Amino acid sequence: MKRLVSWIYAPAFLLGFIGWALCQPQWLLLIFATAVAVSFLAEQWLPYEPQWNRSLGDRRRDTLHALVNESLNALGLLILPGLTALLAFDGIWPRGWPLWQQLLMAIVLADAGITLMHYASHRIAPLWRLHAVHHSVQRFYGFNGLMKHPLHQMLEATAGLLPLILLGIPLDVALLLALAIAVQLLLQHSNVDMRLGPLRWVFAWAPVHRFHHMKYGRAGDVNFGLFFNLWDWLLGTAFYRDDYRMGPGDLGIGSRPDFPRDYGAQLRDPFMPVRTGKEPPLPDALR
Repeated sequence: MKRLVSWIYAPAFLLGFIGWALCQPQWLLLIFATAVAVSFLAEQWLPYEPQWNRSLGDRRRDTLHALVNESLNALGLLILPGLTALLAFDGIWPRGWPLWQQLLMAIVLADAGITLMHYASHRIAPLWRLHAVHHSVQRFYGFNGLMKHPLHQMLEATAGLLPLILLGIPLDVALLLALAIAVQLLLQHSNVDMRLGPLRWVFAWAPVHRFHHMKYGRAGDVNFGLFFNLWDWLLGTAFYRDDYRMGPGDLGIGSRPDFPRDYGAQLRDPFMPVRTGKEPPLPDALR
């Protein structure tokens, strides 16, 4: 049974919750809450790394990150109609398409913008200081995807949504997109022992994204995509090894093992002086 679930979990999770949202868009909050519950239960039942299910005193902090960042997303959706009315070019968005096709178009375009902002955040120092909060995690589980500095969250959201606003995205499609991103983040940072097969070359799910969180300096500058690996193939940053099992000692920021863990300290960290140490050596198995 567990072997079967490991193969179908990721596509069933993504398509199941997005399909539910397309059928009953008035229940988006319930759908998101159910997705979070299923994610946590699956991590307990079928963990990739059992140690990652144990709190490191980070549950309260991660919950605060999730509440703040999802609240910012909700605020952005509230002002979306006004922004669209002010900035959009009339008649471009294909409102005559079926809703699922409009959502797919929104996902592809948002994925491109968010991926490029993510890539830039590993290349531009001020952006990295904000993004480093996300990379400071010491264990890999679903809520990691929502653990971001709120300023960086806003930058990524702007990069992903601004092109859609200019195209005149309808509010109902934007709401579905927000749900799809939240579901994908749960999958991308999941501690479920999932098997992807050939899908690992297409979707940026946890077995692929774990390598992005390696603590070994530039070795982790891979797999930037949110939904798809296409952008990493184009950027030359796609990486996957099925013969290396990521473990607790592989995660974090190697040059900053003492990165602050408290929520308030993490909000202040990008604006504080910092001293970095020596990067840990890359394990021989990853060379």
